[in-house]
Amino acid sequence: MKKSALQIARAAYQPKLPEVLKGFVAVQEGDKTQSAGDYADIEKLFPNTYGMPVITFTKGKEEKHEPVNVGVILSGGQAPGGHNVISGIFDGIKKLNPESRLYGFLMGPDGLIKHNYMELTADIIDEYRNTGGFDIIGSGRTKLEKKEQFDSGLIILQKLGIKALVIIGGDDSNTNACVLAEYYKSINAGVQVIGCPKTIDGDLKNSMIETSFGFDTATKTYSEVIGNIERDCNSARKYWHFIKLMGRSASHVTLECALQVQPNITLIGEEVEAKNQTLDEIVTYIATIVADRAARGMNFGTVLVPEGLIEFIPAIKKLIAELNDLIAANQAEFDQINADEKIAYIKSHLSATNAAIFNSLPAGVSRQLALERDPHGNVQVSLIETEQLLAEMVATKLAQWKKEGKYVGKFSTQHHFFGYEGRCAAPSNFDADYCYSLGFNAAMLIASGKTGYMSSVRNTTAPAAQWIAGGIPITAMMNMERRNGEMKPVIRKALVELDGAPFKAFCEQRDEWAKETCYVYPGPIQYFGPTEVCDQPTKTLKYEQA
Repeated sequence: MKKSALQIARAAYQPKLPEVLKGFVAVQEGDKTQSAGDYADIEKLFPNTYGMPVITFTKGKEEKHEPVNVGVILSGGQAPGGHNVISGIFDGIKKLNPESRLYGFLMGPDGLIKHNYMELTADIIDEYRNTGGFDIIGSGRTKLEKKEQFDSGLIILQKLGIKALVIIGGDDSNTNACVLAEYYKSINAGVQVIGCPKTIDGDLKNSMIETSFGFDTATKTYSEVIGNIERDCNSARKYWHFIKLMGRSASHVTLECALQVQPNITLIGEEVEAKNQTLDEIVTYIATIVADRAARGMNFGTVLVPEGLIEFIPAIKKLIAELNDLIAANQAEFDQINADEKIAYIKSHLSATNAAIFNSLPAGVSRQLALERDPHGNVQVSLIETEQLLAEMVATKLAQWKKEGKYVGKFSTQHHFFGYEGRCAAPSNFDADYCYSLGFNAAMLIASGKTGYMSSVRNTTAPAAQWIAGGIPITAMMNMERRNGEMKPVIRKALVELDGAPFKAFCEQRDEWAKETCYVYPGPIQYFGPTEVCDQPTKTLKYEQA
């Protein structure tokens, strides 16, 4: 297979490890944990894995380890660095005993259920070190939630002699890992389950999981392209660029990119919700900045929009909640209805308040809200062209203001959505190191006999040698939420904190960015060169850990 010069160079990169993982480890137990919320409900659902302590690895004595067979699953959307997690697991278990073996289940959890797998040998692993994507074994979004699935998976795990399963995924995937760990422990199946924190959205984090892997690389990839657009914008001086960025349930990606490139306008969904803003208020905010810049001869600018913005607008959020429950409760009937009649069906079943909101939306948006849900029962907000919707509504408002003599400029727009461009990029040095450490650390959790834990590597703004390794019980991250019309245990998403350091830093600067042209051009990810260029963590992490 032909390789680029960068692929060849990156294959030789040796990811850095925390000092504690370079030798043998000992387990230091912390305090017992409780769930993020709904304590009684979560404890009742997870009696065998609830309340376990946080653990930290310290330097230990050399000891002999028996060979262990381990399975690995890539679950959910791609994120840069997944291959290095697998490389870390492989090297970790081989270090403990060279006879250990690693099996990859193909195309996500479905591979476990349907017994599709391959052994991952050194030759295969070496082809994928420090590369982007999940193509080593593929990924999928099948939910692990039924006893039949668990039992089917157990058949192949026992056949292959697999004693531990590592699930690499986001909040929903690690919720699956938690449920699976509980079930296998409840029946004494002899299979450990370990999770690894993946999502470019950045919404899987807490005090023990400082960042999810892939966030660093994805935001740097997006920031490079946004910077290129800003440079073009400042050169042509005739377009307003509306740029939608990935992040369905949280605005971390948009906030990090804003801190990197300093655009004129950035919308943060969590702020919209906290201020109880309407769609018209958001449009007025954008139009006001556009008009102010036009009055000073600047008919150009950039606007960053989080993918999930529409769900943060309180009135629309309530509408979506009712829509989700309505469709979940009447799924069979809804599926039989002709596509052209689904809108009328929805309108006739909504409450009066939400029906009025639904009717007030542009036809394209209301159609998209009624589209097929994702596997978790959520509106597929990535299909809603929020960036185009806002641009059109701003244009309408500015046209009205021009008639009233309040606006004198020209308003031409370009629209962009940066999503898939960042999910499979070659991992940054940070993500290459972090992911490798997460995988190697998962191997140590397995060797320590742990199950129901998520691999945790923290102190990540320090040099990698000083990173702290250990694990957090997945139950400590869970609460109850409504999904598909039912209350389900899920990992609580971490939203942008409006009193957090990253958002405060953004607020201190955004008025100046709106008024002036303060663009920053980060350029491409640097893999080689000075440490201050190549090994910088995200600005989000820097502010949070300052």
